[in-house]
Amino acid sequence: MAWAIRAMQHAEVYYKLISSVDPQFLKLTKVDDQIYSEFRGNFEKLRVDVLDPEELKSESAKEKWRPFCLKFEGIVEDYNYGTLLRLDCSQGYTEENTIFAPRIQFFAIEIARNREGYNKAVSISVQDKEGEKGADNEEEESEKGADSGGEKEEGVNREK
Repeated sequence: MAWAIRAMQHAEVYYKLISSVDPQFLKLTKVDDQIYSEFRGNFEKLRVDVLDPEELKSESAKEKWRPFCLKFEGIVEDYNYGTLLRLDCSQGYTEENTIFAPRIQFFAIEIARNREGYNKAVSISVQDKEGEKGADNEEEESEKGADSGGEKEEGVNREK
């Protein structure tokens, strides 16, 4: 069960990371350029915004992915360690939107999503929500200030 906890922690950290910075400039490994060029060389037409699990897990897909993954043995630490991968990059990690994948597959797809601008929607969405919360809090504070300043308080006689 330790691997499941580690995979979930990795997912949480990664999602916070792409939510807080522009993912287009994010570097996930020392060999991002190599991973990306090999990935797009082997899977140039693979849609990375919304993944089809069949393109990752079917027998024919596994035959295509296996040589790609093995290229990174000894290059990417824990390249075949189980990792959670979002199917639809515009959404977070939910049971319906998550698939289990080897770490190198996660890196390849997420590096492509970052470089091709698909993960930008996550950071914009989170920043918009935070902006709304900040505006709501400022509005509440200004309303509190207005309420206490000019109105007569109940039960208090201010006449002398």
